[in-house]
Amino acid sequence: MEEIIKTKPKRTILIVDDEKPIVDILVYNLQKEGYDTLEARDGEEGVKIALEKKPDLILLDIMLPKMDGLAVCKRIRHSLNVPILMLSAKDEEIDKILGLELGADDYVTKPFSVRELMARVKANLRKLDIATETPTETQKNKKGQSNTNRIEVGDLALDLDKFEVKVRGEVIDLTLREFEVLKYLAKQPGQVITREILLEKVWGYEYYGDIRTVDVTVRRIREKIELDTSNPKILVTKRGVGYYISTNKEK
Repeated sequence: MEEIIKTKPKRTILIVDDEKPIVDILVYNLQKEGYDTLEARDGEEGVKIALEKKPDLILLDIMLPKMDGLAVCKRIRHSLNVPILMLSAKDEEIDKILGLELGADDYVTKPFSVRELMARVKANLRKLDIATETPTETQKNKKGQSNTNRIEVGDLALDLDKFEVKVRGEVIDLTLREFEVLKYLAKQPGQVITREILLEKVWGYEYYGDIRTVDVTVRRIREKIELDTSNPKILVTKRGVGYYISTNKEK
């Protein structure tokens, strides 16, 4: 019997930037890698295209006409759980932190290395590929039903097949990056993981020591899963070292 090989869907990337030379470079390199591209030259158009076309990933400049990138990120994040990589000539810490707090998955400073940017695009889309994969026939046939790959630690339950997180039985909406952080920690419950290790294992590349990225992402996760963010019981800080998932259930 001839084996049917399923090809991965072609991914579409939306570029929101008002600098034509930057857009042209990105379009050329993304299409060379086999991606479809969409373009928007201002913030309002970026939001409109994102909500209508629902791209698989967005490259979003901060300095935009009509609506800045931070406002665009906030608007899009309300409706779409799509990886957002922010681009900016600004290298100020406050801009990076604001972007991440508003739901961006990554931040690249101009002028950027095209090779590095492509690597980050691929890393974020790999997460998407995993999220949209269907269970294998082996998983489906085991015990006559779909085999869900689950992690349960204390009040936290992760379904790795569905990319679904439940806390105390309630489904929590996380970005792919937030899910990956929780998954990595939950696979090693009670074990303290340093920020540097999280950057390497979850973000998938060297982040040049920018460990604030981890702290901001952890803070966003806590806002969604903790009853009291000032006294977290699930995603716990080991001061001066890193983070771990508690094995205890909240009483």
